[in-house]
Amino acid sequence: MVNLVAAQKPLLHWLMKLAGLRPTTVEVVPGTKMDFWVPSETIRKDGHKQEEKLESKKPIKKKPVVVLVHGFAAEGIVTWQFQVGSLTNEYSVYIPDLLFFGGSITDSTERSPMFQAECLVKSLGQLGVDKCTVVGFSYGGMVAFKMAEKYPDLVQALVISGSILNMTDSISSSNLEKLGVTSSTELLLPTSVKGLKTLLSLAVHKKLWFPDCLHRDYLEVMFTNRKERSELLEALIISNRPDEAIPNFTQNIHLLWGENDLIFNTEFAKNMKEKLGDKATMESITKGGHLVHLERPCVYNRKLKKFLASLQIGGVQM
Repeated sequence: MVNLVAAQKPLLHWLMKLAGLRPTTVEVVPGTKMDFWVPSETIRKDGHKQEEKLESKKPIKKKPVVVLVHGFAAEGIVTWQFQVGSLTNEYSVYIPDLLFFGGSITDSTERSPMFQAECLVKSLGQLGVDKCTVVGFSYGGMVAFKMAEKYPDLVQALVISGSILNMTDSISSSNLEKLGVTSSTELLLPTSVKGLKTLLSLAVHKKLWFPDCLHRDYLEVMFTNRKERSELLEALIISNRPDEAIPNFTQNIHLLWGENDLIFNTEFAKNMKEKLGDKATMESITKGGHLVHLERPCVYNRKLKKFLASLQIGGVQM
């Protein structure tokens, strides 16, 4: 029987290629590889990274780089399918699959968001990216914060949606109680149609109906590597340390939120903005939940592009 979710992938791949992206795999170190969709000019016809540009009568204007980092329930191009076409005319867009999503894998036992960040940064380096803006959603936002903290010369600015700096044990406990689930694994790695419906009902503002067969197909395709992903969730939670200082981010950080986000509500965003200081700005989008970039893509894209256009990164007006 045809899996309806898997059957959509060729269409999604076609849309990515239409937007000028191509798939590639980067070996970070032996035993660790990350899948990407990257600008087609990054890849030679033989599939390798383009080391130098072909000579041209007209100089090629280098576009600013935007890296889109996905959340926990879907891989990169599924998460950002409505943003790619809006960005690629003006920006070089890179979409990674984090480790244990899509075809990205490692034989390392390390599971922390910092490890994800380090692997992502090394991969971008191999792809020739030396400066970028990172857009991170949910779990991807936590990875993006780690990238910005450790690699400020690479990460010039951040856009964060539905995420927080760190998942402390107290935040985790209070949030799970509020959401009516016993663990992050129960919420984010559902094993049943009922569990997936619960996750989706919390993730969107406007409730949507899908037949159970579609939920079953999504469970089969999108929730692979369950053991490793459960370990990723465990590695997210850190002990409360009241004296721990907020990293001194040098980047502009824009918090772009769904006003009706039930997983990380706007109070999280407001509190985080205060902690981050003058470099942080915030906007919320009405009638949007945790998945605001999928629910209200036109509004999200407009606000995202307005922020990107306000930046000057490496002397390039964005």
